[in-house]
Parts: sequence; C-alpha cells; structure tokens
Amino acid sequence: MSSKPQALTSTGPMRSFAANSKKVSTELIEINESLLGFNKFVTEYYKQLAETWNDAQKKVNLKSPDVPHDVEQIEAFKRIWIDIFDNDFTELFDSKKFGENYGKLVSKELELTKHWNNITNVILQSVNLPSKEEIDEVYKELHSLKKRVMKLEIEAKKKKEMRKNE
Repeated sequence: MSSKPQALTSTGPMRSFAANSKKVSTELIEINESLLGFNKFVTEYYKQLAETWNDAQKKVNLKSPDVPHDVEQIEAFKRIWIDIFDNDFTELFDSKKFGENYGKLVSKELELTKHWNNITNVILQSVNLPSKEEIDEVYKELHSLKKRVMKLEIEAKKKKEMRKNE
C-alpha cells in the first residue's frame, strides 16, 4: 500500500465508498432541503400549540377565582381548566390548518428517514454488508422456518405418542 493518502481510495471498501460518494453527497443535499421544510413545519406546529395553550390559560384565568381557598374551589378550578383546555385543543386538532401542517410535518419526517436509509444502504453496500431490507427478509424467512420446525416437532410428538398407545 502506498504512503500517499489518495491511494487509500483505491483499495478495499474505500474504493467502493469513493465510487458511491456522489450518491451520499446527493442524499445529503436533499436532506438539507427536506430539513429546511421540516423545520418550517415543526416551528408552525409548536407555534399553534403554544398559541392554543396561551389562549386557553387566559380563558381559565378569567373564569376562575383569584386564589382558591378551599377544596371545592380547587376542584372547581380543575374542572374549569380541564373543560377549557379540552375544548380549545380539540378545536385546534380538528382545524384544517393544524391538520395540513401536521400532515406536511410527518411527510417531511418520512422524507428525512428515506434519505438516511439511502445513505445507510450506500455505506453498507460499500463495505459488502447486507442492507436493512435484506436482513428483514432473512428474519422473515427464519421466522417461517421456526414455525415449520415447531409444527413438524408437534407432528412427530403426536406420531410418537400414537405408536406408544398402539
């Protein structure tokens, strides 16, 4: 092996990774674009939650006594608080604006996950390791084989018992 750093990319897994580095770079650029959209939607999500919380708390403050002095007033305050917050947050979650934003937020999150999975697959491919999908397929096959073996063992036990009883 050469002592030159650039020679590192011409041997072993580094050669494969260097060949696939363009794919990783492209995914990283797309991740940044998706991340910008995600940040926009997550900011709006928390803004809507905070505004609803503040409005509900203001309503509670207007309806409740200044300082609850006994157990009945505390219970009344809790009922007021629960009713107002329940109504306001139900209204928020039922709103079209919240639904659209939340849908876009989840969509961007799924895009980010897809990009990370693509990068992971490129890296695994570079070092000759199976991808997550390939491992999942092996697990499914292993699970079905275990089920078949269990069924065969049960059948063998039944046949063995039948022979003993004869």
